[in-house]
Amino acid sequence: MRCFVAVDLPAEIKREIPAIQQAFAMNGLKLVEPELVHITLKFLGEVPESRVAEIVNSLNRVSFSPFQARIKGVGAFPGRSIRVIWLGASGPFEDLARAVDSALEPFGFERDKKFSAHATLARVKDPALSRILSERISGISDTDLGEFTVDRFVLKKSTLTPRGPIYEDIAEFRASR
Repeated sequence: MRCFVAVDLPAEIKREIPAIQQAFAMNGLKLVEPELVHITLKFLGEVPESRVAEIVNSLNRVSFSPFQARIKGVGAFPGRSIRVIWLGASGPFEDLARAVDSALEPFGFERDKKFSAHATLARVKDPALSRILSERISGISDTDLGEFTVDRFVLKKSTLTPRGPIYEDIAEFRASR
């Protein structure tokens, strides 16, 4: 099964996403359904079902304290040729991602070389749109959706369908303090 580890955004933040997406919605890009927007800590890819219980056990050992995070800023990767439009996320997500990486290292998952906390809003299918998207994004780049407490993360299963992905929570991991 195709899996990833993520922090879900609270419902009040997800409710704001459609208005942000409208600022740059156009043909040539695929918007992420607002209820699916999340912060990926680690993409695992295809995982044999027989290993999922072991992965859950390892993730259960990740120790972290609840922390405040802020969803602020709209930007794009990689730069002049935009492929992804995102919401920025600040807070100690990198520490949590590193702890998840360490917990999963025995399973042979490669360590992420560079982690950037963000929530994907859209994937750009037509790089020729980069200039106009850059202009639209600059108009909303300082968007601030506020703070929330990160006190859990989730192992998710992703099923790809022609209508978009379907996510299913496999296990939830809560902060230790």
